[in-house]
Amino acid sequence: MTDNIFSSYKTLMTRTKDLIVLSSAGAIIQWDMETKMPPKAVEQRSQQLALLSRISHKMSTAPENGKLLNAILTNPKYDELGEVEKRNVYLIKKGYDEQTALPEKLVSDIAKQQAITVNTWKKAKKQKNFAMLKPELEKLVALSKQEAQILMQVKETATPYDALLDDYEPKMTSEAIAATFNQLQQGLAKLLEKIQNSHNQPDTTMLRIHVSVEKQRKIAQALTQTLGYDTVSPTAGGRIDETEHPFTSGYYDDVRVTTHYYPNNYASAIFSVLHETGHALYEQNINPNWKYQPIGSPCSFGIHESQSRLYENIIGRSQEFWTYTLPKLKQITAPTLANVNLSPFVHAINRVQPSKIRIEADEVTYNLHVIIRFQIEKDLFADKTAVAELPETWNQKYAEYLGVKVENDSEGAMQDTHWASGLYGYFPTYALGNIYTGQLIVALEKDVPEWRQRLAQGNLEDIKQWLTKNVYGYGDLYDPADLIQKVTGKKLDAEPYLKYLGEKYGALYGF
Repeated sequence: MTDNIFSSYKTLMTRTKDLIVLSSAGAIIQWDMETKMPPKAVEQRSQQLALLSRISHKMSTAPENGKLLNAILTNPKYDELGEVEKRNVYLIKKGYDEQTALPEKLVSDIAKQQAITVNTWKKAKKQKNFAMLKPELEKLVALSKQEAQILMQVKETATPYDALLDDYEPKMTSEAIAATFNQLQQGLAKLLEKIQNSHNQPDTTMLRIHVSVEKQRKIAQALTQTLGYDTVSPTAGGRIDETEHPFTSGYYDDVRVTTHYYPNNYASAIFSVLHETGHALYEQNINPNWKYQPIGSPCSFGIHESQSRLYENIIGRSQEFWTYTLPKLKQITAPTLANVNLSPFVHAINRVQPSKIRIEADEVTYNLHVIIRFQIEKDLFADKTAVAELPETWNQKYAEYLGVKVENDSEGAMQDTHWASGLYGYFPTYALGNIYTGQLIVALEKDVPEWRQRLAQGNLEDIKQWLTKNVYGYGDLYDPADLIQKVTGKKLDAEPYLKYLGEKYGALYGF
């Protein structure tokens, strides 16, 4: 690099570091809002978040950034920049173009309304009263539609909803998702029918044995240690807390997970901890040399979800994992689970039964929950569905796709925090993550064919090293479609995931 372009790049990266540090601080404030904040503080917190969003917006749209970007991109020596530097410049410019197009007031209004709507959602969910949430949700959706219309022009997407999707899964379109989800839904329908017709149904009574919250906390610590997520040592970069809705938040050296403990459903916390730890491992194992650079971030939410679902389901619900882990579970809960045996336990945690709650759904039907949300969101931002119609539309789709009857809106359209949080376009990444796992596992088995045998011995290091090399280590060097192509040699395809599900559940259910 010439001195001029190097100087401009260095200045731009210094300014970007400040923005990333501010964003990481905001994430901790959001975490506190979900975990430790007293109820009375919500209005005050909404003002804090609104101010942070305004500061962030001003920093990311500062004219100096535009001048630096222009100086770099028009420099005759630009092509001499390395791949990492070019990607950083691309990501900064993408964010700059999008943020400069958004009015500061709109950004602030959205941040404030998100905090208010989430707080209202919590109250409405407890009272099973969608009417209480409706006015605030309508305000947030209206603001988000304004944002989507603006970003649609900047990103040159086909629809406003595609502009929101791009925030979570760069360059992914609703058309491509719809086609892939159709492939997935057809395969799942056939598999679900076989499972439901099987006479080899599991006994799940062992999963309803009472296990105290105190012992479940110890189980959670043991699981995170097994997976390599440190929450206990003097140099730990993680922690486990308790919330209504499990999530992961943080950056590099401070990545936190949350879960929810149910005394009569100990498996719920086990799998939410495995899921969130998968997210945390991704965040903590991105190339450390890229810290405070745009490239030092996860590739996409779908790729992120592929890591959580890989640890939760492909690893966490496997016979091999529990060959090693079940004795530890028995030891922690002794003598409560003394009579639980490996094969019945593995069959029980892989029970397939259509249900109403996404986060409690089994590995097979989970994707149908996501497909429903994707279809509703798509229609919401195409003005084909109104906020007032969400409960009715939701209930109809659950009856049609899953054959279940939703009794109230708290187990229906209000069960998730995403819409109240303004995370429109997020839901599809959950199913995309599952599809990615199917493709990644094919590549893993090719490179490390004995990984399952090692897993049965409690060795997860080989898996972690492979993921660090092939997923974590790339950070945001590539868009998700390009990353999957590079790692697996294939484009987005639901077939490997459907094949994995067919083989696994065929063995469990005997067909």
